[in-house]
Amino acid sequence: MAGEGPLSERIALVTGASRGIGAATARALAGAGAHVVITARNARGLEAVEEEIHLAGGTATIAPMDLTEGDAIARLAAAIRERWDRLDVLVINAAMLPSLTPVTQIEAKSFNQALTLNVLATQALLAAFDPLLKRSERGRVIGMTSSVGAEPRAYWGAYGATKAAFDVLLTCYAREVENISRTHVAIVDPGATRTEMRARAYPGEDPASVKPPACVGDKVAELLAVDFATGARFRVEAADGEVRLVRQPAGLDAGDGNALNQR
Repeated sequence: MAGEGPLSERIALVTGASRGIGAATARALAGAGAHVVITARNARGLEAVEEEIHLAGGTATIAPMDLTEGDAIARLAAAIRERWDRLDVLVINAAMLPSLTPVTQIEAKSFNQALTLNVLATQALLAAFDPLLKRSERGRVIGMTSSVGAEPRAYWGAYGATKAAFDVLLTCYAREVENISRTHVAIVDPGATRTEMRARAYPGEDPASVKPPACVGDKVAELLAVDFATGARFRVEAADGEVRLVRQPAGLDAGDGNALNQR
């Protein structure tokens, strides 16, 4: 079902794909030839993204669902296994931003919700799709993170804690599979991006002052088209009209900070 391009014949799953970075990544992967399975809670948003992909000549399948509900992830994995018997790309993008507040005032309910989606669902995704990724000739996992997980910031304790745990889970998984499979794992920090989540965190910011989600989606597609060291960490940086995917000194392969795909 996949089209022509560097990701031709690949089956890719993108979570949180009804808007923002997830939707942009889905469009970019489909544009590069992958058949994209897109999931999120917002069915209408998914339908709109699917239509855009089809109009652009790509292919996609929608799977509206809440990743935090019961056996939703297991059912999705079973459906993909039955239809394709493998998964080539898993982009873990879905995340929740709790209220920005001092650590002493973190609201337990919203913190638990963020932990469930940002951390527990991540582990469930890795567990459910690991067998299908190992069936691929080139299994790839991309985790979309935030700088606040590695660089704690005042009032960002709840979200930062979930992203720190997210990074640890992905890096541990990368270590566990690097010598027993062809699956490679990378963590991508999209940096300042024009999304609804950022607008809630920075209500006074001019949206035009930060890059659009398409810049991030395009760089993820470029990363997936080349080889990268498993456990590597990258950041999408925009400066002087140029968007660059820069390797960060973290993860299994510390790297040297050189840019990958300079454009």
